[in-house]
Amino acid sequence: MATTPDENKKNTKKSAKAGSNANAKAVTKTNTKPKPTSAARDKPLPAADRLKPAALVAQQQDHFGFVAVPELDSTRHDPHPQTRLATARKAAQAFRERMRSTPQVVFYRSMDLVRVPYPTRYGLLNATTVPTPLLHIFNRIFIVQFNTREGLKTLLFSPSDIDANRETPFFKQLSERAGPLAPKVDKWLAPIVQRVEDALQIAGIRPEQVDYISYDHLHTQDARKWLGTETTPGYFPNAKLLVMKQEWDSTLALLPPQAYWYCPNGIAGIPQERVILLEHSVILGDGVALVQTPGHTEGNHSLVVNTPDGLLVTSENGISADNYAPLHSRIPGVRDYAQRTGMEVILNGNTLERGLDQYISMVVEKTIAGPNPRNPDFYNFVPSSELTPYWSFPGLKPSFQFGQLQYGMPVLVTS
Repeated sequence: MATTPDENKKNTKKSAKAGSNANAKAVTKTNTKPKPTSAARDKPLPAADRLKPAALVAQQQDHFGFVAVPELDSTRHDPHPQTRLATARKAAQAFRERMRSTPQVVFYRSMDLVRVPYPTRYGLLNATTVPTPLLHIFNRIFIVQFNTREGLKTLLFSPSDIDANRETPFFKQLSERAGPLAPKVDKWLAPIVQRVEDALQIAGIRPEQVDYISYDHLHTQDARKWLGTETTPGYFPNAKLLVMKQEWDSTLALLPPQAYWYCPNGIAGIPQERVILLEHSVILGDGVALVQTPGHTEGNHSLVVNTPDGLLVTSENGISADNYAPLHSRIPGVRDYAQRTGMEVILNGNTLERGLDQYISMVVEKTIAGPNPRNPDFYNFVPSSELTPYWSFPGLKPSFQFGQLQYGMPVLVTS
C-alpha cells in the first residue's frame, strides 16, 4: 500500500502565471524550496490507515488536492448492457462540458520513443482483412504541466523504460525466435528513436521537476528505474506514480492470460511512499484528469487534457483514430466490419480482460474527446501507442494520424 509522500516542490507565482499562457515563451524559474502550505500536508497518513485500503485511497486523493469524479464511475451497475452504455455516454458528455470549462494546461508535448511490433489481430480486433501478421505502434511520452492550488505540477504520461520493458514475455519471446540474429532483428522490428531521458532533455524538463508519472495501464511497463527500489534511488527523485488501485492489485497477482503482457517484477520493490492509489476518476488540476476506463485491463485509465485544440484523451484502449471511427476507416476491412456488425468502436484486444467494459470505455473516451478540429470524421483520441505506417508491414496505414503534438512552452527550472 502507498503512504502519503512528502509535499512536492511548489512553483513561484511568477512562473505559474507566465506558464499559463499557452503561447508564451519558455519560462525559467529558480529551484528553491517553498515553505509547506500546511502542517497537515507534511505529515504521513496515520499508521492505522495503512491497513485500510479504502480509507487510504480516499485520504490520498484528498491529501493531494485531487477532485474525485464518482459520477463517471457509477454508470456500469445496471444489468442491461445497452443501459450501461447509454448511462456512461450521458455521464461522459457532462464531464466533457465540465472539462471544457476549465483552464487549459500550461504545456503539453508528446514525443516519439520507440516503434513496437504488435499483432494485427489484437490491434484491430477481428476487423481488418490485411494479411500482415504484425503492425507497428509508436510508443510516445506525454509531458504535461498544469496549475493546481499548490502551484505548477509536471506529469509524465507513459514514460516507458525501453530497455527494461523488453523483458515482457511477448517481446522477449519474439526476440528469442531470431536466435543469434536477435540484435539485428530487434533494430528492424523495434527501432528506437530516443529514450525518456533524451526526450526530457530536448523538452528542457529536469528529473527533479517531475511530480507525477502515470500509465494508462501497466502492460509491458517496468517503473523501477523512475521510482527506485528499497536499494536503488529513482531517476525522478520527487515523482509519485498515479495508478488505479485495481491495476496495482491486478499486477501483484496476475493470471496467465495477463502475465504474458506484463513486465516481470515491473513494480517490485518500489517504495510505498512513491505510489498513489486511485479508486475513482480524478481531476488533478487545471485542465487535467485521469478517468477510469476499464476493459483493456481491469484498472485501465485515460488521460484527459484541455488544450487549444480541445480535449485530448489518451490511452491504449484503441491504437488509432480508426478504432474510434471505423465507419470512416480506409484500412481494408474495417469499415465493412463495422457496417456488418454495428460496432461503434474497434477494440485493442490482446487480453480482453473485460471486453464489454472496454467497448463502453472507448465510447466514453470518444465522447469526452469530441471531434478533431482538423478532421471532424475522427475524434480527439490520441493513442499512447499509435498505429503508424512501416515499410515492413504493408497495407496498415491509419486513415488519420496525430503524430507528435505540442501546445504552449514548458516552465523550466534552473538550480
